[in-house]
Amino acid sequence: MDFFFSEDQNDFRKMCKDFARGEVQPWAAIIDEEERFPFEVFDKLAEVGFLGIVTPEEYGGQGADFMHFGIATEEIGYYCLPTAMLVSSQNCVTSRAILIHGTEEQKKKYVPPLANGIVDGKRQIGAFALTEPDAGSDATGTKTKAVLKGDHYIINGYKRFITNGSVATMFVVFAVAENGPAAFIVESNFPGFSVGKEEKKMGIRGSVTTEIMFDDCIVPKENLLGKEGNGFRIALSILDEDRAGLSLAMVGMAQRAIDESVKYSKERVQFGKRLSQFQNTQFTLAEMQAKTDAARLLAYRAVDAIIRKDPNASAYASMAKLICADNVNDVTRRAVQIHGGYGYCREYPVEKLLRDAKICEIMMGTNEIQKLVISKAMGVR
Repeated sequence: MDFFFSEDQNDFRKMCKDFARGEVQPWAAIIDEEERFPFEVFDKLAEVGFLGIVTPEEYGGQGADFMHFGIATEEIGYYCLPTAMLVSSQNCVTSRAILIHGTEEQKKKYVPPLANGIVDGKRQIGAFALTEPDAGSDATGTKTKAVLKGDHYIINGYKRFITNGSVATMFVVFAVAENGPAAFIVESNFPGFSVGKEEKKMGIRGSVTTEIMFDDCIVPKENLLGKEGNGFRIALSILDEDRAGLSLAMVGMAQRAIDESVKYSKERVQFGKRLSQFQNTQFTLAEMQAKTDAARLLAYRAVDAIIRKDPNASAYASMAKLICADNVNDVTRRAVQIHGGYGYCREYPVEKLLRDAKICEIMMGTNEIQKLVISKAMGVR
């Protein structure tokens, strides 16, 4: 792995950093407070092409490699995890699922709208629908059914904790068909599709999370993604990319918590000394930075492995997700402690960072699931 970024990648990072500071940061606290989807930020992301970073140019994207995507999620995650999740959802678990497993007709129909974000004045937002009330970590517990009848499938079932569920126009949905688990492209205007309640969450409140229901939902048979029986393989193939990309968003969050803590420690005076002058503060900040740099290297190793199609990429992505999630929870907790009572107030960003950090140990497969993936790759059975 090359430990140095190219001139193009460094220029791209600067552009991402400037964009995140100017367009993402001003809305982060607002969408958290109002608990709503960041439509204003989505429009800006669409305008600069961030919704199709890794999508080939022939399908309306930027045609960049996955390293550029990782850089973008790190810089955006520094200011707002929900926005980084939006970028990942649009680039990875929706577009990539179709690009990797879809037919040419499916690619031409569904990928360009997702990459562009806005078509004819209407927002095109994607979502990934796998989780159910009884099928979270255990995806084999999926109860949503798909039955082929003539030229269409009839889907019945219920999904929960779906990111972008109430605003998405297109979903990659997983259901059990006659020949096993299958994936489908479902549009929000298909008959029998509906949206349920929005979850009230502890963190990532700027990302809408909802239930979605299928009541004799009619899906054209040409919207089957891949083949029946390959559903879980499709899900796993794109979750690795999502885990690697969002691991870097977690690194960005941790770095923000560190930077805010360094700034605060230099300003806050107690017992006649700045907090930064106390050895305990110095040691704490040093540990926070060292562990965050280690997490960053793990995450970029996973990204590099995905680009090179390394057979260990899945294990590397799980390692990155496990360590980055653990680290961001530890770092944000310490950041709040350094800030003291002020850190518990919304006036300071570390309060939101701590609330957002918890989901990192749960989403994209819990940290316990990542340990199973890693131990399996080690040959531990």
